[in-house]
Amino acid sequence: MDFSAIGLKIRELRKSLGLSQKELSKNICTQAQISKIEKGDVLPLASTLYFISQRLGVDINYFFDLGTTPRLDYVQEVMNQLKQARRNVNYPLIKEIVEAEEKNPLFAANKKNLQLLLWHKAIYLFHVHHEAELAHSLIDRAIDLTFDMVWTEREIEILMSKGIFFYETGRYHEAKAIHLSARGHLNDIIYLQDETIRSRLLYNLAKTNTKLENYQESIRLCEDAISVCIEKDLLFLLGELHYHIGYNYELQNQFILAKTYMTQALEIFHLQKNDRYTDYIQGKIKKFDSSS
Repeated sequence: MDFSAIGLKIRELRKSLGLSQKELSKNICTQAQISKIEKGDVLPLASTLYFISQRLGVDINYFFDLGTTPRLDYVQEVMNQLKQARRNVNYPLIKEIVEAEEKNPLFAANKKNLQLLLWHKAIYLFHVHHEAELAHSLIDRAIDLTFDMVWTEREIEILMSKGIFFYETGRYHEAKAIHLSARGHLNDIIYLQDETIRSRLLYNLAKTNTKLENYQESIRLCEDAISVCIEKDLLFLLGELHYHIGYNYELQNQFILAKTYMTQALEIFHLQKNDRYTDYIQGKIKKFDSSS
């Protein structure tokens, strides 16, 4: 999306109405945020953009017209922002978006859209407020809203979130059961819009099996996920999957194989310009070298 086009439109409308950035931002966001939006540095939350459009006297879809950016409806934009925040593990942003939309009738009065909010509310309650019981309750409510009990990619991802909740609280057998259930539903879908779901699910299953000391099963699941990544030309999780195979070998004291896979993981992370794990993995490899 072209952030600068949206920012320019907001700036033009604001100036035509004789509003300062401070006046436009009042009770919506900060003046600094308006400045960033107008410069195209950031894309505002859908809720923020909605209130800006109201103050400027235009429909929100005005900002997606004229062919400079794709036309997106409000709900789709919220979905996109939640997905991005989820992928970036930005739980505070998820909370901000959900709280901004909870009273919006577009979500409260529509089961599919309400399902989206319940799911993400569960995520931030679990990860930000550590309210596991309430998070599980909201996840179950979200799953109950499945239309005609026909499972789509979204319901599978919701179920995966539930499995992650179990995993993070040490309930590994329950986590495994949930992920296996999600895998069964996934196999019923002929065409996936998001090809990363399969590799993410296999990765979650692999991590759970490692905790249950099923190391060979975990390695096999990682290898299956790597095959998916290669087949679908996906780099997402490829480094993590190689690392996790190495980690399984490390737990079995097979340090030569552990080093091989962790070195491959480092190379993949380097290609992805992801230095987050570099020091940690290099530290492990040095330990392997010193113990050999």
